[in-house]
Amino acid sequence: MNIAEGAARSGGREFLQYLFIARGSLSELETQILISKSLGYIDEVESVMSHINELFAKLGGLIHSIQQKVVKKMTLHISHLTPHEESSAASPQKILVTGAAGFIGSHLCIRLLERGDEVVGLDNLNDYYEVSLKKARLARFSDHENFSLVKMDLSDREGMEALFAEEKFDKVVNLAAQAGVRYSIENPQAYIDSNIVGFTNIIEGCRHTSVKHLVYASSSSVYGANETMPFSVHDNVDHPLSLYAASKKANELMAHTYSNLFDLPTTGLRFFTVYGPWGRPDMALFLFTKAILEGKAINVFNHGKMRRDFTYVDDIVEGVIRVLDKTATANPEWTGKAPDPGTSKAPWRVYNIGNSSPVELMDYVGAIEKALGMEAKKNFMPLQDGDVPATYANVDDLVREVGYKPDTPVEEGVAKFVAWYREYYSV
Repeated sequence: MNIAEGAARSGGREFLQYLFIARGSLSELETQILISKSLGYIDEVESVMSHINELFAKLGGLIHSIQQKVVKKMTLHISHLTPHEESSAASPQKILVTGAAGFIGSHLCIRLLERGDEVVGLDNLNDYYEVSLKKARLARFSDHENFSLVKMDLSDREGMEALFAEEKFDKVVNLAAQAGVRYSIENPQAYIDSNIVGFTNIIEGCRHTSVKHLVYASSSSVYGANETMPFSVHDNVDHPLSLYAASKKANELMAHTYSNLFDLPTTGLRFFTVYGPWGRPDMALFLFTKAILEGKAINVFNHGKMRRDFTYVDDIVEGVIRVLDKTATANPEWTGKAPDPGTSKAPWRVYNIGNSSPVELMDYVGAIEKALGMEAKKNFMPLQDGDVPATYANVDDLVREVGYKPDTPVEEGVAKFVAWYREYYSV
């Protein structure tokens, strides 16, 4: 190892000192060379200069290598900013969060308020599941000085128009929707009212008040009959298996239309099986935990032969915030001759947000059993209508363009949910 390499590898300060010394020495060396030439030592001087040129060529390469490593480390650091660092990097904004009393929405409101944003939360507090849980979620942040709640249904056209006109939001996150694949078979009209009519009112409000960025919840359900794994945003998603999935696909198409016609930046987020504290009672983790604690059997569909890309709620919220702060832009390389389903010539984007690590359903049940210290009684049943046997998120676009990848292990996330459940229900 030569002197330059040793100084470079020993630390940045020592390396800089070496460069200053080397630069100062060059001036002195040039003087010595002139004297040597005048005394007739031409061959010796040329030999020395050859070695010097070789040394500095190596030094230049070493400097370039170090610069690349420094840039890489800085990029990695920036992509994993803590909430505190993140808040100091962004100016406060007025943000509308629909579905504020919901599972993901309530977690998002807290994070946005913590970083200094003004949040207007909208929710109709319907009785799709226990309203008391929704109110308990709201109670965690409803008294914050920068939060206000509007109780309204998305399908209220006049009310939504008035809200947008009065508040003049900087950005909007639309998480309000009629959720659930199976319920869409029983009550399809609820999905039309909320997910289609309601979304129309949201996107119209954004258009007429020049909202800077609309981020909205799509779903992994849009992949439908697609069996190519992992699911990529560049895959065709024209074969939904439920009305819920069709409504989410419709949202993506409607958003693209507005991005194209009115230059409204929109980003759709395809969430993959979100779980965690304050979750929805109609989801597997909630249902399984409740049944096991009550000594009842759990229904295991497709005879347990299912895989899901379970994604912890904090990871979902982190992804939402990072995407919200990165306004959608057009893809300059997009062409209608080979149209890419995941980007556009308009300021429109869709991203998968998933753990990119599918878990077997029986392993998921095992994690719940471990966290509870109890074994589940199991009813093995066939695959339900509208359901799919496996999900698996390709998050390459999210990592490359947003610099983020969810990574909470299922065992850790399930344990946190069980701890919350026991405390909340005192069991």
